[in-house]
Amino acid sequence: MKLVVAVIQPTKLSAVREALEKIEVTRMTICDAQGFGRQRGRTEMYRGHEYTTILLRKIVLEILVNDDFLDRTLETIIHAARTGHEGTIGDGKIFVVPAEQTIQIWGDVRGPGAV
Repeated sequence: MKLVVAVIQPTKLSAVREALEKIEVTRMTICDAQGFGRQRGRTEMYRGHEYTTILLRKIVLEILVNDDFLDRTLETIIHAARTGHEGTIGDGKIFVVPAEQTIQIWGDVRGPGAV
């Protein structure tokens, strides 16, 4: 089992969620987040005044998948979250972390069956 943590643009959430549903990945946790990567914030104009936004809004998806779903989950997120053909800085990142154990609280199911 692996925990997939995907940090994506808020505008791509619907596309990513719909694409994951098509490959039968329907269980996920979605969190609002703020942060920055290489772009280090953004400078904008508001009523003639320039201001810098340091923390940019992002969406974090946490998806626990069995090993046989990992590759298709990653490819689906990459294709759905990418802006443009090649993608751009700020599209996000995906982290894959091993999950040692899963326990379904209400049914006391353990292991891959609890996913």
